[in-house]
Amino acid sequence: MNKISFDTLARLAKASATVTVPCMCNRVSVAAWSALPMTLELNRFHDIGVLFDDPYDEPTFAEFHPAGTRYDSDIAPIALNFYPYNRCAVARCLDCGRHYLRYNEAGGYFTELRIRALRPELIVDTPAPEA
Repeated sequence: MNKISFDTLARLAKASATVTVPCMCNRVSVAAWSALPMTLELNRFHDIGVLFDDPYDEPTFAEFHPAGTRYDSDIAPIALNFYPYNRCAVARCLDCGRHYLRYNEAGGYFTELRIRALRPELIVDTPAPEA
């Protein structure tokens, strides 16, 4: 799958923000990272790219929250070089065209698909954290 650049992600987010039609994909808010709601049907989404280079690389678990937000905050920044965005795929709803970020949370004894709406006002271009 192709890597999506920062500029392309910003363009997709802006296009997504212009969609106003009601759809099954936005019945439940996923403004913050959420477990995949039962109302969402995975076959109604198409993965269009990823935000990482190498699927076998072990990227940082550092998060980016300069304003004191948290992972589960509706206004947490979308920083591509930080967790969990450095593990994400970008998916498009086949019914309305909205875009979402998705990744598989694999902590402890379970895996869980997580999803978040792609919002242009939250995307930030930040350098990768120091190794």
